Amino acid sequence: MKFPGLFKITFWKVVGVVLMVAGLVAAIERFSLGLGATTNLKDTFPWGLWIGFDILVGVGLAAGGFTIAAAVYIFNLEKFRPILRPTILTAFLGYLLVIAGLMVDLGRPWAIWHALIYWNPRSVMFEVAWCVMLYTTVLALEFSPVVLEHFKLKRALKVIKTITIPLVVLGVILSTLHQSSLGSLFLIIPSRMHPLWYSNIIPFLFIISCVAAGLCMTIFESFLSSRAFGREIELPLHSQLAKIVVVVLALYFTVRIQDLINRDALHYIFEPSYQSIMFIGEIVLGVVVPFILLLFERVRTNKAGLFYSSVLVLMGFVAHRMNTAITSMEQWPARTYVPSWQELSITLALAAFGFVAFSFIARYFEVFGKVDAQHVTVHPSLAETRALDDVAGNAILASVNSKT
Repeated sequence: MKFPGLFKITFWKVVGVVLMVAGLVAAIERFSLGLGATTNLKDTFPWGLWIGFDILVGVGLAAGGFTIAAAVYIFNLEKFRPILRPTILTAFLGYLLVIAGLMVDLGRPWAIWHALIYWNPRSVMFEVAWCVMLYTTVLALEFSPVVLEHFKLKRALKVIKTITIPLVVLGVILSTLHQSSLGSLFLIIPSRMHPLWYSNIIPFLFIISCVAAGLCMTIFESFLSSRAFGREIELPLHSQLAKIVVVVLALYFTVRIQDLINRDALHYIFEPSYQSIMFIGEIVLGVVVPFILLLFERVRTNKAGLFYSSVLVLMGFVAHRMNTAITSMEQWPARTYVPSWQELSITLALAAFGFVAFSFIARYFEVFGKVDAQHVTVHPSLAETRALDDVAGNAILASVNSKT
């Protein structure tokens, strides 16, 4: 198998290699010297960057996989099929990186297999472990047609296509379960979390926020891949995804504020504290501003507008997860947590590996489908985009398929 252009030196390839080498050095130190010598984690503050970002954020950003797969296979929204494969790939790589980050964070990573044998069904962590393992397997099977088609393994491909819908249903169930369970982990520590983030409905908030983040990650990935591979972005599809994001953000904001009111915690927003500043930044920049922007059709039908609005949503999502795991905990031990260079290096290395892996697979396998492979694109005018609904979307897709 040949890989033309693989060893061509570019700026971003150099950056990726540097980040991954630095992360490898940090990982060697972590496994040889231990957590205490290489991180700023303490007994009073055991969860830091690796849990807050690598685990909570990584899992949430991969939520686009089950939402788009459900839209295509369960709800028969065929217009979203052109973005299905890259979304599944993003989710699959995201979960692999989550597992890698978890291995680094665990005090005894060699015992990770214990969840397979030593069952504790009353533990939320046990449910998360099993759901992550099973859903990663489901994502691998959902993405396997890309590999099977490349190597022309027709019999295996036929088997996978036969079980695709049950796989998607299983994936939706597993992903929903552990997205909420990650929030349930925090329910046992109400006295240690700041009232702005602790709530009995944390699991529900985690589900809502991950749906918005997953859809915006799909837009973000599509924008970057269109720049990297010289392909046309699926603007009509992403404009419709943006409409869904608007609804989800409105629901999330309403539930979040109403929850603060119900718990008599709204006044904490107006207190002059580090926590209130972080909360306001999270809500305003990550929810309110992108919500207002995406209300305007001119923004939803503009590539730059969609991209930067999605970036804001992703930043707000990251802020929410990091605030939940770190900022909300800092008042209890009365100390501020700052990641060590090893923690930062490993996190950046995992992110760099994700970009490199996606670029490699997308370049040498048919991730974007036959439509992109044959350079068939649709350029609707602004008026057409405004009139685009489900019927029009199916008509466009049928037209493209007829040309291919």
